[in-house]
Amino acid sequence: MSFMMAAGVLAGCNSSSTSGEKDGETIKIGANLELSGGVASYGQSIEEGLKLAIEEINKDGIDGKKLELVTFDNKSDAAEATNGAIKLISQDKVAAIIGAATSTNTLAQVEIAQKNKTPLITPTGTNSTITFKDGVLNDFVFRTCFIDPFQGTVAANFASKDLKVKNAAIIIDSSSDYSKGLAASFQKSFESSGGKIVAEEAYVAKDTDFNAILTNIKAKNPDFIFLPGFYEEVGLIIKQARSLGIDVPVMGGDGWDSPTLVDIAGAGALNNTFITNHYSSGDSDPKVQDFVKAFQGKYDGKSPDAFAALGYDTAYFLADAIKRAGGGDPEKIRKALEETDGLQVVSGNLKVNENHDQVKAAVILEYKEGKQEFNTKVNP
Repeated sequence: MSFMMAAGVLAGCNSSSTSGEKDGETIKIGANLELSGGVASYGQSIEEGLKLAIEEINKDGIDGKKLELVTFDNKSDAAEATNGAIKLISQDKVAAIIGAATSTNTLAQVEIAQKNKTPLITPTGTNSTITFKDGVLNDFVFRTCFIDPFQGTVAANFASKDLKVKNAAIIIDSSSDYSKGLAASFQKSFESSGGKIVAEEAYVAKDTDFNAILTNIKAKNPDFIFLPGFYEEVGLIIKQARSLGIDVPVMGGDGWDSPTLVDIAGAGALNNTFITNHYSSGDSDPKVQDFVKAFQGKYDGKSPDAFAALGYDTAYFLADAIKRAGGGDPEKIRKALEETDGLQVVSGNLKVNENHDQVKAAVILEYKEGKQEFNTKVNP
């Protein structure tokens, strides 16, 4: 079934009388996540955070109702993400969908969500066009994370002001909306601060040999490399860059945040690298530490990354809206999500603005011998 045909067939099918609630006791919510494929680490972490939060929420319930999670594995593929949205709405009759992890796989669901008036919340999709594009608001689409223009500006300011960088190279994944959007935001902010981009190179997802583009970059002698990609390619790029003698600071975004990154790149190669991220498990905030303790208790001592934290926060974001909506009516949930203002969660304070984006802080983390260390926190 084609995307446009599916959207047309489904339009209007998700009425409040049929979606979300089962037997008046359970509210069904969907999770459309990358549980296998190239960025499976992201989806798996989000799912872990979701499950922990829903377990906590269901202890008391929401006005006598419990949440039931219906999960779909989109296999890290945009077409599968579209199929997942169709299934969750038409077959499972969910009240809302959480996911996907990446911007591209979230964008693949937007038209389905809009046509069928079903709230869609991405925990970690940072591309600004997910919620608002060409002056038009996607009124059923929300996010729990900050957006790329903010993340790119934070990275550019850190490079120019903290690292005193004058000349930078950029390496993007040309197949990724996330990578392209974040690179554009970084470049705009960096150049406005007086910095110069001396090299721009590109690759596509699943590439494994980056020596040619790295050799080109080395010849331009940058002070710094901005690498807004996902962990599988990023790990290889950093490993190969260090082997070529490129030892300048390298920085990326939240797409680096996976324990698999260290396995691929090697702990030593990651020294002198930095990322912008949504939270730090090392933050002394009691809410953060309570979450870390609960997560470790449920998952055998595993430390939660930012994707787990945002999955956890998204469940509470949605549950709070369901409570204020008085149940599983998608339109009432949409309105309640839109009115969210001052909800305290692990990753900060949730306040939905007019573009359905969050106004919240970012943290900068540094890798030292394979471990993430808190560097600084940046408020919007």
